[in-house]
Amino acid sequence: MNGRVDAPPGPETQAGRLREVEQFLFREADLLDAWRLEEWLSLFTAECRYVVPSTDDPSGDPERRLGLIDDDRVRLESRVERLLSRRAAREFPLSRTRRLVTNVQVAADHGTRLDVVASFFIVRFHRGGRHDFVGRYRHALVREQDGLRISVRRAELDHEVLDPQGTVSIIV
Repeated sequence: MNGRVDAPPGPETQAGRLREVEQFLFREADLLDAWRLEEWLSLFTAECRYVVPSTDDPSGDPERRLGLIDDDRVRLESRVERLLSRRAAREFPLSRTRRLVTNVQVAADHGTRLDVVASFFIVRFHRGGRHDFVGRYRHALVREQDGLRISVRRAELDHEVLDPQGTVSIIV
């Protein structure tokens, strides 16, 4: 050891991009677990999309198949507003969640856009019960002046059915 501390790799290297993406996804998970949904919403671009396909066809195209969630920016803003109000009966009182995001990979680097995949495990505690959600994220992240933003966020659940959950009332 020479006593020298090397600077972490910058976003211009492959390792640096991966570290930047991991930190972004970890921050996103923390915001969701803390129910800081308005801050979470600020991570999205103006022309964003949030998709959760049906559990019977996780790779399904929301243009051709019904899914659980297919939100544009307006619907996503409405979802956040509803979840933060008492109108979201399924989430009042608020659930406690803990998200683990792992196996993060930059699948493709298109310069200003990164295609990212990651695995997730979410534990939701609500009204004395526990529900687990497991699956894969597919993000299209774009680089804007102030950092990365989410253009597309797709959460593919590995569940064959949603029982005992029955519904997805949190942001997956």
